[in-house]
Amino acid sequence: MPLNRFGGIIIFSLHLILCTSHCDGGNILVFPVDGSHWINMKILLEELHARGHNISVIRASTSWYIPEKSPLYTTITIEMDEGLENFFDIYLQEHMRAQREGASLMTFLKLTKDFLSMITKAHLMWCEATSMIFQNQNLVKSLKDSQYDLVLADPAMGPGPVLAKYLKLPLVLNVRWITSGEGHFVLAPSPLSYIPVPGSGLTDKMDFIQRLKNLFFYSIIFFQEKFLVGPIYADMCVKHFEGGCDIVSLLQDADIWLFRSDFVFEFPRPTMPNVVYIGGFQCKPAQPLPADLEEFVQSAGEHGVIIMTLGTLVNALPKEVADEIASVFAKMPQKVIWRHRGDRPSTLGNNTLIVDWMPQKDLLGHPQTKVFVAHGGTNGVQEAIYYGVPVLGIPLFFDQYDNLLRLLERGAAKIIQLADVNGQEFEKTIKELLYKDSYRQNMQTLSRLHRDQPMPPMDQATFWVEYVMRHKGAPHLRTQAYKMPWYSYHSLDVLVFLMTAAMVFLLSVFAITRFLCCTRKKSKTKQS
Repeated sequence: MPLNRFGGIIIFSLHLILCTSHCDGGNILVFPVDGSHWINMKILLEELHARGHNISVIRASTSWYIPEKSPLYTTITIEMDEGLENFFDIYLQEHMRAQREGASLMTFLKLTKDFLSMITKAHLMWCEATSMIFQNQNLVKSLKDSQYDLVLADPAMGPGPVLAKYLKLPLVLNVRWITSGEGHFVLAPSPLSYIPVPGSGLTDKMDFIQRLKNLFFYSIIFFQEKFLVGPIYADMCVKHFEGGCDIVSLLQDADIWLFRSDFVFEFPRPTMPNVVYIGGFQCKPAQPLPADLEEFVQSAGEHGVIIMTLGTLVNALPKEVADEIASVFAKMPQKVIWRHRGDRPSTLGNNTLIVDWMPQKDLLGHPQTKVFVAHGGTNGVQEAIYYGVPVLGIPLFFDQYDNLLRLLERGAAKIIQLADVNGQEFEKTIKELLYKDSYRQNMQTLSRLHRDQPMPPMDQATFWVEYVMRHKGAPHLRTQAYKMPWYSYHSLDVLVFLMTAAMVFLLSVFAITRFLCCTRKKSKTKQS
């Protein structure tokens, strides 16, 4: 081999070695939440696995989303007698039925009661499962011997933070929701005067009546935490931790919060240094569609395509609603791709393709896609922003209306309630999104803002996970405010001291003045 060629190979090899980032693989224990939350967690795990980390996932034997076998991770399966899938389906059907019948105070109270009952049952089940982990000495020994570097948890359920404390490991949260609502409310100052509570349907601009409404919705969250969820975890902590603990303190003690949101989407609000905003971290440039789907999309010509899906939890709308939507689609010049797993609508047109699954991100990134009809879940909303596609939202439950409201406020979406989905209203709304350019322009402005970041959200997420592993935590980013008594946090003890000091001073002045006056008066009396 010629010497100059051999030297070139050496130089090229050295260049590859020097330019390849080095990453020591760590051991990560993951405590996810099932359902759509798992979709988010899995995307993060794929990236961490690609970077050489060893991952163990704790799952329930009744899990309907988290597979036991995966090339990404090994599993630790916890035996559970029942899952929440059936109970959740019943709640969703009841919720949709109530929405169609129209809103009333009694309906709202019943749905709230059903929701709190479902959430309480879920926390009870997982606390019992966590206690079983602690009682299984072989499993506990295995967890300790595995020498995990950190716990990565979804705090919508509390066992992850509890397990991190038990194993004395750093904690990273993949979060938007916690055991009692939105994560910011236990993490950062959250003035109710301009920070809307999820479920309130309010923006950051509130009049007096709206602030009253906001306070009411906050009281529901407070009740849920103090009287329903909090005691469940407190009882478990008393059994397994000397001195006990509470779930809010465990959450506040997390090293890093990977927050699935950003301020292109969210209203501005106070935050903390250990919060890393990774909204849209699951988004990547669109990939080519399967050949048959690409052919269908291209057949739409200049009219383009409408895509519709209501997420992973809703398989089908009520039949009469689906028929109304299908009849509107049938009259339109656009082609429609609709993820629908219920009975085939009787009014379905030849321009509509019904599918069990769709490559949602690749369709949203396709130049032919004109409108996204969606329920308003966090994933779908973030993906619509990333790809710049205006949204027609049909919110069904949880945070979906609030998510869509943020797009509505920015002129990038329209919202139609399930009770108002009739042929005329649905057709009018979707045509406005199709033919009024401002919606697409506003959404593409949001897309440009979202993409204009010094580091992609996924890179931020993996950097901070590895940061915690390298430094065995990040306590310097946590405020000490959480360890203060409530009266010290609000400086009420200082206020009482100052008021007492002021009162003592004023009373002393008054007493001295009165004494001098009385002395002077007695002196004058004696002289006379």
